[in-house]
Amino acid sequence: MVKKFTTTQTIFTGWGALQENSAALSGLGKKPLVVTSAGTWKRMGAQLAEQLSGCFSAYAVCDCINSEPTDVMIAEGLAAYQKNGCDCLIGIGGGSPLDAMKAIAVGTTSSAPLASYMGKEIGGALPSMAAIPTTAGTGSEVTKFTIITDTKTDVKMLLKGEVLLPQLAIVDASLSESTPQSVTAATGLDALTHAIEAYTSKQEQPLTDALAVSAVKRIFSYLPAAYRDGKNRKAREEMAAAALEAGICINNSSVTIVHGMSRPIGALFHVPHGLSNAMLLEKCLQFALPGCYERFGALGRAIGAAPADSSDAAAADALLAAVKQLCRTCEVPSPEQYGISRTAFFDVIEKMSADAIASGSPGNTRRAVSAADCAAIYRSLWET
Repeated sequence: MVKKFTTTQTIFTGWGALQENSAALSGLGKKPLVVTSAGTWKRMGAQLAEQLSGCFSAYAVCDCINSEPTDVMIAEGLAAYQKNGCDCLIGIGGGSPLDAMKAIAVGTTSSAPLASYMGKEIGGALPSMAAIPTTAGTGSEVTKFTIITDTKTDVKMLLKGEVLLPQLAIVDASLSESTPQSVTAATGLDALTHAIEAYTSKQEQPLTDALAVSAVKRIFSYLPAAYRDGKNRKAREEMAAAALEAGICINNSSVTIVHGMSRPIGALFHVPHGLSNAMLLEKCLQFALPGCYERFGALGRAIGAAPADSSDAAAADALLAAVKQLCRTCEVPSPEQYGISRTAFFDVIEKMSADAIASGSPGNTRRAVSAADCAAIYRSLWET
């Protein structure tokens, strides 16, 4: 079967990559809109202003992306783009500003509501984009996807199209040094989810297989260290590399059941994406194992959780045990510990299950997934 492999055109990596390669931003256009969060701009604005001023005579800033991006935030960003006469975009921050940048780009060429793109391939010419992640997890800098919450329906919309791939990504691990411990955990486990799902997806391919195994190995080796000590340079560099690898993987092999079930939790209960993935990771992988023991087992052996001569089933179980332990190390809360009401959660299980299946992601799982299966997994999150 013929496989297609795409990613961002130019990627700079390495400690200090932004400072050394900021001149590359000047090729985007004449006046960029910088899409970020208030916190990131407050923390890094002075540094970024100096570098942007060296590339552009003028730029504008939209720092309204302070949580999982919504269609309302995108409208605000689009208004800023148009009001300031911008012609390109730079996203800097976690996955939310990078996703928002892509959605704003779509809005610059069409007045159609974002919801109208659900289930379609977005095409056409968009403004040039550069993505500068400050966390190690989402991989949005190298994907053709953006996830935006529709505030009218409380659905996290998965929008896609190769035109959403940024022209430039600058992956500088030094920018993640100040990432809070909880964000380090959530984004790191998001990257792990990307890598495992891409490797076990029906859409996997040889190029993504190699990157996925590499990412899984890096994350098991270095996420605990990055979580314990945010100033651990080696751990930060390895996690940045793993997140990049995993992002490239999902761009080409997509995700499976975890992401499909995670998005409704984020949309309805405002749980950060990486954390909602982490809450589901063990239960969803346990469900998926019977459809893919060979691949789960290969990952279990790759990280050293199982001997080289172990059976696929035994090695797969060992991987699941290692995932469970990593989530404990990173202190992933249950929905109840996070503060979600059990009654409120159970009241929307039917909607979340339907939304999960409708997203299409569970369909990439190598075991058939129904809405009833999703509902059972959601309920299991409350079992002691």
